[in-house]
Amino acid sequence: MSEDLVVLRPEGLYCPAGRFHIDPWRPVERAVITHAHADHARRGHGAYLATAVSAGVLRARLGDDIALQGVLYGELVQRDGVRVSLHPAGHVLGSAQVRIEHRGQVWVASGDYFLSGIDDDCNATCAPFEPVRCHCFITESTFGLPIYRWRAQAEVLREVNEWWRDNAAAGRASLLLAYSFGKAQRLLAGVDPGIGPIVVHGAVAPLNDAYRAAGVALPPTRSLAALRERGPGAGAGRGARGGTTSAMGGATSGATSGVTSDATSGATSGATSGATRGGPADGLAAAGELKRALVIAPPAVLGSAWARSLGEFSDAFASGWMQLRGARRRQGVNRGFVLSDHADWPGLQRAIAATGASRVIVTHGYEAVMVRWLAQQGLQAGSFRTEYGDEQAEDGEPARGGGLSEAKVRDDEEAPPAAAEGSDAPLRPPVPSA
Repeated sequence: MSEDLVVLRPEGLYCPAGRFHIDPWRPVERAVITHAHADHARRGHGAYLATAVSAGVLRARLGDDIALQGVLYGELVQRDGVRVSLHPAGHVLGSAQVRIEHRGQVWVASGDYFLSGIDDDCNATCAPFEPVRCHCFITESTFGLPIYRWRAQAEVLREVNEWWRDNAAAGRASLLLAYSFGKAQRLLAGVDPGIGPIVVHGAVAPLNDAYRAAGVALPPTRSLAALRERGPGAGAGRGARGGTTSAMGGATSGATSGVTSDATSGATSGATSGATRGGPADGLAAAGELKRALVIAPPAVLGSAWARSLGEFSDAFASGWMQLRGARRRQGVNRGFVLSDHADWPGLQRAIAATGASRVIVTHGYEAVMVRWLAQQGLQAGSFRTEYGDEQAEDGEPARGGGLSEAKVRDDEEAPPAAAEGSDAPLRPPVPSA
């Protein structure tokens, strides 16, 4: 039996022949990074290898001083005689699968990826998932239960636009909660900017810059503070929460050396009691501009002074977890839109079949369910116990894996930490201790 090309070590997934790790959760000498979400890309590694198109986001999140080598999709890199290349995963900007070839064996580590059971329904803000033939496929299983079957994205985005349009007609802002990196940009690319102005939280703005720098078309957005600066003056009153309710980087680098933010702090503070979610409204509300606005922010703002300062608003959460009514109820929002950057159950099955792999190793998600299904298909199946998604998500998403009744949160699709309450300013993730 040939030696495994990837094994599990305390630091993370490790390729012994090439002497490098893949998305390690502890500091290592050489790390290959599949994408820039915080549970896959961490500070403290000696050297980083990732797609060039993800360089801007990685540097924004991990620091300009990281030793990062950016490569094109499909570009071959040698590591101690091991051939390594990165291939589109369709998850977020620059996301990649890692192909490893050595002594006639080919393994692929998927990282996180998006593929659904609907033909040609891909993430429009990044290069689509590309099946890579291999002997062994290491796959995620975030939504690895038969209950998770995505509808066409166009249908979901049409519902988002209808919700926003109805709120604007009723004179209330539309607060759409979404993960700052990936989900927010996917929503921006799909909404109708003709309905009204679009406001983004300070955690979202610099990531929008990175997407635009990589050639992704996003509509114009403004910060809440910038809108206020244009207002005629301070107003009075409290509003209650409404009760009703490119192709980017596949063959080009698109790398940026850093990312800037157009956001500034300055959200007003203020408190409300009971179930009221309104707050002090400035002159913009009187002018009607904020009342027509779509406001995209990370879930951490829910219940904060920043959110209350919007005045009267209706809120919604866009996530694959909204497939479950209990998840929406726990979030306490008016609406839930089922939109995920991960593969659904049919998508996982399609991806695995397309690799032609006879052996499959399942990482984060519903591992036991997926392993059992794979064995029933006659495949050699096993799992790696990883730390992807085990820490508390700063953006506040329910846990993946472990059964429907669990109420953990996962550290994926997360934003930089929420700014101090009442602030619109972005912050960089904390540096993990050694």
